[in-house]
Amino acid sequence: MTERARTDVEQSGPDGEPARRAAREPVNPGLTTAEVAERVARGEVNDVPVRSSRSAAEIVRANVFTRFNAIIGVLFVIILVVGPIQDGLFGFVIVANTGIGIVQELRAKKTLDNLAVIGEARPTVRRDGVTEEIPTSAVVLDDIIELGPGDKVIVDGEVRESDSLEIDESLLTGEADPVLKKPGEQVMSGSFVVAGGGAFTATKVGRQAYAAQLAEEASRFTLVHSELRSGISQILKYVTWMMIPTAIGLILSHLLTLGLPGDAAIRRMVAGIVPMIPEGLVLLTSVAFAIGVIRLGRKKCLVQELPAIEGLARVDVVCLDKTGTLTEGGMDVNGLRTLDGEEAYIRQVLGALGESDPRPNASLQAIIEAYPADGGWRCTQSLPFSSARKYSGASFNGPDGESSTWLLGAPDILLPSGDQRLAETDALNAQGLRVLLLARAERELDDPEVTRGVRPTALVVLEQRLRPDAPDILHYFEEQGVRAKVLSGDNAVSVGAVAGKLRLPGADAPVDARELPGERDAMAAEIEEGAVFGRVTPQQKRDMVAALQSRSHNVAMTGDGVNDVLALKDADIGVAMGSGSEATRAVAQIVLLNNSFATLPSVVAEGRRVIGNITRVATLFLTKTVYSVLLAILVACWQIPYPYLPRHLTLLSTLTIGIPAFFLALAPNKERARPHFVRRVMRYAIPSGLITGAAAFVTYLLARSYYTGPDALPAETSAATLTLFLTAMWVLAIIARPYTWWRIALVLAMGLAFLIVLATPWLQAFFALRLVGTTMPWAAVGIAVVAAVLLELTWRWVARRFPA
Repeated sequence: MTERARTDVEQSGPDGEPARRAAREPVNPGLTTAEVAERVARGEVNDVPVRSSRSAAEIVRANVFTRFNAIIGVLFVIILVVGPIQDGLFGFVIVANTGIGIVQELRAKKTLDNLAVIGEARPTVRRDGVTEEIPTSAVVLDDIIELGPGDKVIVDGEVRESDSLEIDESLLTGEADPVLKKPGEQVMSGSFVVAGGGAFTATKVGRQAYAAQLAEEASRFTLVHSELRSGISQILKYVTWMMIPTAIGLILSHLLTLGLPGDAAIRRMVAGIVPMIPEGLVLLTSVAFAIGVIRLGRKKCLVQELPAIEGLARVDVVCLDKTGTLTEGGMDVNGLRTLDGEEAYIRQVLGALGESDPRPNASLQAIIEAYPADGGWRCTQSLPFSSARKYSGASFNGPDGESSTWLLGAPDILLPSGDQRLAETDALNAQGLRVLLLARAERELDDPEVTRGVRPTALVVLEQRLRPDAPDILHYFEEQGVRAKVLSGDNAVSVGAVAGKLRLPGADAPVDARELPGERDAMAAEIEEGAVFGRVTPQQKRDMVAALQSRSHNVAMTGDGVNDVLALKDADIGVAMGSGSEATRAVAQIVLLNNSFATLPSVVAEGRRVIGNITRVATLFLTKTVYSVLLAILVACWQIPYPYLPRHLTLLSTLTIGIPAFFLALAPNKERARPHFVRRVMRYAIPSGLITGAAAFVTYLLARSYYTGPDALPAETSAATLTLFLTAMWVLAIIARPYTWWRIALVLAMGLAFLIVLATPWLQAFFALRLVGTTMPWAAVGIAVVAAVLLELTWRWVARRFPA
């Protein structure tokens, strides 16, 4: 720490806010290299990983040992026993699918872990009297760790030094008010600094730290807790229960009623059960999420939790912090307007104020660059900036020996309402400029009413640097039906002017958040109406997010400062900038490591691609489940053999679902994700499955009456397979809309592949498919055409009757 920041004397400032006095005592030099080595040898090191993606072994287990792989594995073994091998093709398909899932998730793991290293917090520790940044995992017991605004407390410890150190423990205790920490008091991992600075000694490291297990669990690579996956799990649970009675009914029907041989009965039973399992649906969901992580990783976007991709796709309101999000972090001094006193003297005061703060924010950093300190002023007491009070201050002994106290902050906070100088600041704010008031205080910094009766001395005019890509990003959100709202701690007029330059709709009517009603419903109504809000406190940001959520909005919050942490934590999706504070990166689900707001549309697009496409392909898979259940029931009721062998349905599933679904799941899709996944899928899957199954069964019944003799069953099966394939292909053709060249080519390629099977003798023999005569095959085609017309009419009726 610099000499100006050393202190161990705390005082209470206005309204309980802290003030600090400079003290000239030597700082603790920290551990020596030898002491660090001793602790590492004893295992007293912070070995909890910053992120914890699933290990390779866990990924393999999760993809291999699933409920449906177990069911299909058993059925595969049965087919291997009773033969022939071509009826066990579905087993090899599952092996391939599982392999694809493992490879893709391992790729996602590698991307995720590499990005996590880039975004890893690097605490500042003292060793051998020198401060250095080290990885979190390199911290050892008794290390001296320095803290400043925005820093996260990474291990439990005891405060050694405090420069008005204010710690927010809300993420651990739920208490929103910051806690002033004095030497000797405890700090807990998971909390973060909101004001002031200091240092603490690490007393618990690794998994002994209070929040270590919570942090490790919260940041784990996971595929759970999303509407998409919970909906799929719900569907699979019902399918499991349907399979058991269906299997029993089929085997009893074929053995007892029809008197088929045991091996033939088992093959027909397996053929009826296997297509009921939408096994590829789980795989494709995992693959789609994993590929999403890889794609975003290439754009330096760290997805802390995979469902965040889905969550941002569902967002309909995005709350943006102005500083660091719409504007770049840095500022420039545009001008200095003196109100009382000589400009040269005011420049000296500003330089001294800059020197008094060891961790200046962007505004003060611009002042430091414009007005360097001349070294003639000695700071005796200082008050760090807080986003809650909107000002900072310091007391000095000047070059002439005179003592003075100065405040630097928002004019509308330091000046009484109606003051004539506010009109000038409003005019500057209306130009999008940021204005700070330098005022001389008549009271001490630790006086609760230090702001009363201040003497305005100068206006410091700052110019913010707009992000060049911000207008395009806001336009993208507007096009996509996502409403953008700017929540800033700055003056509302100034924020509105900045938003106006970025062409944000509603920027011409900025709202001062201090005038918002406290009651949630009334607040929600005003927030829905407005687009730009200024003078928003950290707690208000949190309340505004909650108010929007109470109106059934899915809210995303972006930010980079400690004042955004509470809102980021409560929002449906929190997005932090990589250059933001450690605290914001810790609670956000998505971190933009390249600090580019332009990456956000990519995340939204990726989420919409995943959700929209999985909804599409889920309809394909569940159509197959429905028609499989229907066929099994009809066969049992009519007391006739099941029309298909496993090899037939493996071929049909591969051509009408498996291969097309893989391409459709990864295609671009800009449709905003909507809720009620299960309902939206089943409203099409059920009628489609019923029509497809009924068409195939009608063809089967006609073929049974048309063909006679001991070898009639293969001919009947072939005709029924033709109808089933053509009808399922029409379902695929509907789902592939809107058509593009590659979608048309995909559907035609699948049809061509089936024709090759029918026309190639050895494939005919392998799949036991051979059309006999011309009458029945053309009848099968005619029934499929009727089914296709019914599908078209049904889909249009469902779209009108049950809109999403």
